Amino acid sequence: WDTAGQEEYDRLRPLSYANANVFLVCFSVVNPVSYENVSSKWIPELIHFCPDVPSILVGTKIDLRGEESALEKLRRQGQQPTTPEQGQQLAKKIKALKYLECSAKTGENLKQVFDEAVKAVLFSSGKRRGGCVML
Repeated sequence: WDTAGQEEYDRLRPLSYANANVFLVCFSVVNPVSYENVSSKWIPELIHFCPDVPSILVGTKIDLRGEESALEKLRRQGQQPTTPEQGQQLAKKIKALKYLECSAKTGENLKQVFDEAVKAVLFSSGKRRGGCVML
């Protein structure tokens, strides 16, 4: 499932977590708030509702790292795109199985993200059986 992150869905969203085998916790590499929400919102929620389900951290929109309009918008806010190293550090902090980056627009690494999700399910401890949830 691709779940809604808006606050008005906070009570409904956990209903979609039942029987999840893996979570793809996604953030935009050109949106620092989405990066911060991984630690402040998504991981606490997943730990609360699904403590035994593994997660993979995914940095999205990597095609925008080199796009001048996206970079200019970040510069005006005194910010920069999230680096792969920052993504790796966050993945380690939240105990994600992996950190991956992709672009849905260009298709770069998209197959790898889903291949790794399948591997995470196939090679997990087998505690849970069910679906796949994408945040």
